[in-house]
Formats: sequence, structure tokens, C-alpha cells
Amino acid sequence: MAELRKDPIVDRWVIISEERGKRPVDYSNVQPSLRGEFCPFCFGNESKTPGEILAYRPAGSPANSSGWSLRVVPNKFPALSIDGETHRVGEGMFDKMGGLGAHEVIIESPRHDLSLEELPEQSLEDCFWAFSQRLNDLKKDERFRYIMIFKNHGEPAGATLEHTHSQLIALPIVPEMVHEELVAARRHYEYKERCIFCDLLAQEFGDTRRIVAENDGFVAVCPYAPRFPYETWILPKYHSARFEANGTDHFPSLARLFKDVLSRIRKYLDAPPYNFYLHTSPLQTECDAYYHWHIEIIPKTTKLAGFEQGSGCYINPTSPEIAAENLRNVAL
Repeated sequence: MAELRKDPIVDRWVIISEERGKRPVDYSNVQPSLRGEFCPFCFGNESKTPGEILAYRPAGSPANSSGWSLRVVPNKFPALSIDGETHRVGEGMFDKMGGLGAHEVIIESPRHDLSLEELPEQSLEDCFWAFSQRLNDLKKDERFRYIMIFKNHGEPAGATLEHTHSQLIALPIVPEMVHEELVAARRHYEYKERCIFCDLLAQEFGDTRRIVAENDGFVAVCPYAPRFPYETWILPKYHSARFEANGTDHFPSLARLFKDVLSRIRKYLDAPPYNFYLHTSPLQTECDAYYHWHIEIIPKTTKLAGFEQGSGCYINPTSPEIAAENLRNVAL
């Protein structure tokens, strides 16, 4: 059983999950997919994954069979387990709790040969619908405090299978990065009675140098102080704290801009590995007035070295103004 342990010095929670160590690729330098081995996410291999939680398939099509366009399944090697309770206890000065949570895989397409940005816009829209459905379902479990949705694309970004997929982990805590955003957003709101993200967008629209692309509902910007080269955020132009509160009117626009931005990154940076993650409101916190959901995309063009890891201060060799200009000028 996994457990969460808290660092008493910096109040950071860490997941200790020995189950994850059972993955056959964890101690290998080569991905199974790159060796031409069997892929459990392809058509016809549905029985090789845990039973599906959600699937988009033709009406009447039996569960866990071929014919689907998107599947959500439990992770076979979960970081956390949905069974049990947190049972937070102390060990002297240390705090720990049971490894309660949920860990799911969103298989974005049956196509093994296409990356997410190469899929049709409808496939990306389906992904966002699946994210929303899983958020709305899991938030009913009052044991969970936060749900993180993320993607690892490419081995340097942490992917262990080549077939395009993203993941979801439900947590009994609010992770530190999100907590820091919430604290800053609430402080700004208490002082100015405005959302800090809405203020940021207003300033970016006034400057435009860091805007990569936009459409009727969303905008992509290279943030003013990025940690990594070509780091790009996608935000709704309208104020919205919770991703799962969006719907029919918004996901087509989000899919269109998301595909546009990923395609620009792919073309300009020669198909780099990347991560993206969705930052949305915690489940048990009322922050609708001051928080603003967003997606952060991080191409893996550099490696964290000793200074960055030891200090938490990042050295970025590319200014966001140059990065945004380069991505804007990509001919799609």
C-alpha cells in the first residue's frame, strides 16, 4: 500500500509508492514501444488493461471491446489506491497518511502512430470531455482534495508507453504548486478584489509580445517569468475557476487552440518531448472568485541541473518574448 509522507521542513508531501516500482520499464533505458513490443492500448488488446471506467464508442458496442475512440482505464501500476482511508498519523515529528487516491489512464485514441497534436480536433475535444466527466465523477468522493490531470509525451518527459495517453491522479491533499497559486491568487483578490489571472490577461492583451495564439474563448501565452524555454499557458479569456464547469460552448474552442499550440511547438522544436498539466480548483475549497484554471505546457528542451534543483530558481536561456514570436511565426 502506498503512503504519503510530509517533509517537516518545507511542508511538502511525497508519495511513496512501491507498486510503481513493479513497472518493467522503470529500470530500463529503452521504452517497450521502441523495441517493437506489444502495446496494451491498441485495438484488440482491451483485455490487457484493467476494465474501462469510461469509453466513447458506438451505441450498443460492448465494453472492453474494439470500436472505441477514447478509453479511460485504471492505471495497472497505480501511484495511489482508491481503497481504504487516509488515517493520518504522526511518527514523532513526522506526518504520514495512507496512500488513498485514484490513478487513471486516458487513452486518447486507438491510433498508435499519431501523437495528440496530430489527431483531429474532435479527438482533442473528446479528451476534454473525458477530463470533465472524470473530474465531476471523482469529486463526489469527499476523501479527495485535488485531481491532477497531466500528460507525459516522450521518454524524457516520463512516458513509458509510446501510444498517446494522458493520466489522472486524485489526491487526499492539495499539491504544493497549486497551493502556492491559490495563496497568491487569494492575496491579490483580498487586496484588489480582482482575479490575478484576469489581470494578467488584461496586461498581456495590452502588450501582445508574449501571446502565441488566441481564438474566441482562449488565449495561449508564454508567461512573463517562465521556468523553461517555450513554456506556454492556455487560459480561458472568461473568468472560470473550475475546468469541469465548462461544456459544449467551450471545449471546441479549447480543442482548436490546444491543437494549434501543440502543432507550433512540434514544428518549431522538432517534435520535442513535453508535459502538460491542468491546474484547476481544489475539490473542497471555495475559490471561484479568485482562481482561474489553466493548462501549462512544458516542452523538454533543457535539463534541470544542480543549481535549479538545489535552489528552486530556474535558469531559462530563452526569453518568453522570443519564444512567443518564434511560435507565432510558425507556418502551419
